[in-house]
Amino acid sequence: MTPLDLTRRKFIGNCCAAVGATGILSALAQLRVIGAVAADTAPSDYKALVCIFLYGGNDANNLIIPSDTTSYASYASQRTALAIPQSSLLSITPKTYSDGRQYSIHPSLVEMQSLFSGGHLALMANTGTLTYPTNLTQYKSGSASLPPQLFSHADQQVQWQSSVPDQPFQTGWGGRLADMVNALNTSSNISMSISLAGQNSFQVGNVVSQYAVSSSGAVTLNGATGGSINPVRYSNQLALLNQQESNLFQAAFSGITKTAISDSNLLTTILTGATTLATVFPNTSLGNQLKMIARLISAAPSLGLKRQVFFASLGGFDTHTVELTTQAPLLVQVSQALNAFNSATIELGVANQVTAFTASDFNRTYNTNGNGADHGWGSHHLVMGGAVNGGDIYGKMPSLVIGGPDDTGRGNWIPTTSVDQYSATLASWFGVSGTNLPVVLPNIGRFATPNLGFMAAP
Repeated sequence: MTPLDLTRRKFIGNCCAAVGATGILSALAQLRVIGAVAADTAPSDYKALVCIFLYGGNDANNLIIPSDTTSYASYASQRTALAIPQSSLLSITPKTYSDGRQYSIHPSLVEMQSLFSGGHLALMANTGTLTYPTNLTQYKSGSASLPPQLFSHADQQVQWQSSVPDQPFQTGWGGRLADMVNALNTSSNISMSISLAGQNSFQVGNVVSQYAVSSSGAVTLNGATGGSINPVRYSNQLALLNQQESNLFQAAFSGITKTAISDSNLLTTILTGATTLATVFPNTSLGNQLKMIARLISAAPSLGLKRQVFFASLGGFDTHTVELTTQAPLLVQVSQALNAFNSATIELGVANQVTAFTASDFNRTYNTNGNGADHGWGSHHLVMGGAVNGGDIYGKMPSLVIGGPDDTGRGNWIPTTSVDQYSATLASWFGVSGTNLPVVLPNIGRFATPNLGFMAAP
């Protein structure tokens, strides 16, 4: 992709985000003719992926915790001030995973414990950015090809979302996935890639552009106030957009803006007529994002979409200080929002067709810097949905010993599962064939197991 292409994509994305979902009264009146838009039943071949990115680097060492007497004592002695009391941990019993240790999860994840025991949630262990499989000997000798800038927030966020750490960023794996399956959709009025968290690297594609909406729906065109349109300002804006432009840049801007307005009005109309969800979502940042995603899923039949890729996020996980009191409420928010979203997919009859998964910059160090932890590497994640082979841990938990066989120093675990494998398992369920998988994930051939088994067969 040329620099001009990247500039054009960013320009289009900015325009869509700025004017992407408006409610223009006269246009709405005409667009209602498009359909009485109560949500239809999703087609049997409908599928949606929901990426929930935990910005800042979630400390997954306190997400999954060894809880048998011997293993917990080792955990507590190494984590010191960051150790969560053994009595407050939420026990889990994996169906098949066993490495001689018992495990529990963070006490904030009450709803996730229930979903895990009910088979709707899987745990993905020690996953991170890798260019090739890497062990400690290779790492120490310098013979391993490593992802650049391993402990940089910005770099690792992009590498997680692109799944191509050894090349300059061009597209995200969610964008390449959308490009691959977009032909399954019967309409392109609204992009199949919708972000509730602004622009991101994950959804950047060569063909399909990400489309930004807010938790309340329409991102309003300048000139709208409190949900109503300033008629004079809007009339002046529309007149400018309808002028015949000789300058190519101005003509492109006008065309993009008018298209975004049209798409936004269509989406607003459909959401206005969509069935109201009975599921109650928590009034939190992530809760409101996932509520809107559920509404957009309910609108998929009216939009002519059989495949959708969503992006949501929650920040605040960069816990160099006061980690215990910072992370706990964030994980409560994750647990409650995901639980409500699961209930909404059941209500909509699409639980087996929607999969949500977490991602984050990196893990954090196993030892403490006082009352927080610094940037780490291999991390653990949540995968939720009716098609998830839940109630189990996938991959391999690290040794959890500072100075042990998985540690590069201070408890920075070398990932035993790559982002490529994690992503490939999700992409395969989404409908990407084994032949086309390298198009979505160019490095997947470097890893022996492209499908980790945590998803049901597509």
